Formats: sequence, C-alpha cells, structure tokens
Amino acid sequence: MATTRLRKFYPLPAAAAVVLLSLAGCADPDSAAAEGAGSTATAGNGVVYNTSPDQDRIRSQKDAGLAAEVPADIAEDGKLTVASTGGSVPLSFHATDDKTVIGTEIDLAQLVADKLGLELDLQVTSWENWPLKTESGDYEAVFSNVGINDERLKKFDFASYRAAYMGFEAKKDTDITAKGAADIAGKKIAVGSGTNQEKILLAWNEELEKDGKEPASLQYYSSEADTILALSSGRIDLNLAPYPSTVYRENTRDDLKVVGKVNAGWPTETLVAATTERGNGLGPVISEAVDALIADGSYAQVLERWGLEEEAVPESEFFSEDSK
Repeated sequence: MATTRLRKFYPLPAAAAVVLLSLAGCADPDSAAAEGAGSTATAGNGVVYNTSPDQDRIRSQKDAGLAAEVPADIAEDGKLTVASTGGSVPLSFHATDDKTVIGTEIDLAQLVADKLGLELDLQVTSWENWPLKTESGDYEAVFSNVGINDERLKKFDFASYRAAYMGFEAKKDTDITAKGAADIAGKKIAVGSGTNQEKILLAWNEELEKDGKEPASLQYYSSEADTILALSSGRIDLNLAPYPSTVYRENTRDDLKVVGKVNAGWPTETLVAATTERGNGLGPVISEAVDALIADGSYAQVLERWGLEEEAVPESEFFSEDSK
C-alpha cells in the first residue's frame, strides 16, 4: 500500500528564495523536441530510443479496487486528464511528427490511467501554466518531472514515482568535474530560468561569494537546442539539466558527457511525483496505483525502455501538507 508521509524539504538560502516562490521545477521549461530526424536513436548503453509517434506503449490492467477509490467527480467522464510539457528528451518530448508527445512521463501516466480503469487524456502545457490549471481543476494530474518542495506542498499533493537528479554535462574532451560549489567557480553554466537547477546554482554562487571566490556566470537560452549548441561549440563550460536528459545525450552523441550529478532537492533530497490538486483525493489513489505497477513489473519495463532504471523507486509515497 502507498504510504502517507511528509519529508521535510529545507528552504534554500535567501538568494534563491524568490525563485522558490515561483514554483520552480525540475524540468527545463522550453526545451526542444527530439534531437535528430530519425525515428530511433541507439544509446551507448544499448537502449534503442523510439522517437516516432508509433509508440506501442507498455500497458497494464485495470484494478477494480483502485478504480473504485477514484473520486467520483474525476471518474465521472471516464478519463484521467494529465498535463505534461513535452519539453525534455527522454522524459516528455515531441515525436518525429512534431505533434505526438512521448517519453517516460507519458508512458507512466498511461500505466496509471490503465490501472485506474480510465482513458488517458493527455494535455500539453507550458511549465508556467500547469500550477494554475491544476489548482483550477483543468488538469487532474501532472506528469512532467515535477519535484516536491515545501512551497508546492502548500498547493498540491504528490504521489512519487521516480528519483530526482540533475546532471552537469560538458564537452567530452574537458577535464571539468562538478560535484559542489567549488567546482563551478568562474564557470559559464547554462540553466533554465525558474527551475530547481537554477535554485541550486544560485545557492552555490552564494556560497562562493561568501568564500571570496568568483561565482559562476549563469547563461539562459530560449531552447534546449540553443543550449546544446552553445555547449558543444565551447561558448559555455557546463549545462545543468534533468539527469535523464544529460544521460540521453551522453549516450547518443559523441561530443558530450556527464561530469556531475546532484539531487534536485539539494541540500536535502526530493522525488519526482505526480502532482494533483491539494485535498481532492486523487493523489493517494495514484500512489497506490504506482505501487501496483511496481508489483506487476510494468513500471520497471517503462524505465528500462527509456534507460532510466537508475531512477527507479521501490515504492510510491504520498505527500500532502494536510497529513501533517
């Protein structure tokens, strides 16, 4: 069964507080669609990524007991309305037809809908829009690499389904490593505005300034494609992005590598979770559904399909401010 527990997510230093209040997230908000024109990309670790609109998704079976637990107002239309941003390979991104949104987040949302006996109604949204539309009830759940933090817990409930990490990536011929604040001093680093990545870097820059060291210069680009071009051409030293995306590029390109990894909840830990309106009763049911998917093996199949076994969790946890 899913557990109901609340971890303490400690606030970041003052320099990052304003970003926290913006409900910043794990995902890059406006990154590009799938890289390359082909419908498959074979990774260095042997994973074959299918980027075509024909996904032949892994599916699961309805659990009548869980279906009966879905709040009546949500179950009424027979659909689970899920929002995702379509902004980061291999999590949630546009297929080669530039229309169909695919990725591990979509596959997991499909599995949850199956388990609850509902049709998946996928809605593509911007990173900025999902909070308001989830609060208003337009979206019943968000599957888009959303990390849990204290500020979000004031407005949403969460059912965890993946570990949450960020990866530093650099050109393959560099000797840079990035594990903490000291490693980024004076470096030019690309980061998405209003993301957990930015919060981490702002906090590390504050540490550097207190120690009398040169802070990193944060660089902002309008798309993931522009960011990667800047990195590969040597105009910036590092990019900090969702770890699955950095691993994907390391394994499908010959010019980039991962040079560091940090939990998205630094200085503590957090998880990626399905996000629902606070107190509407859906979050606990999704958490139980994820546990059922872990038990029947379909959860592991999806993560293996997208090369994300490293981010698997042994169970789902339900997080709610109301459970304090």
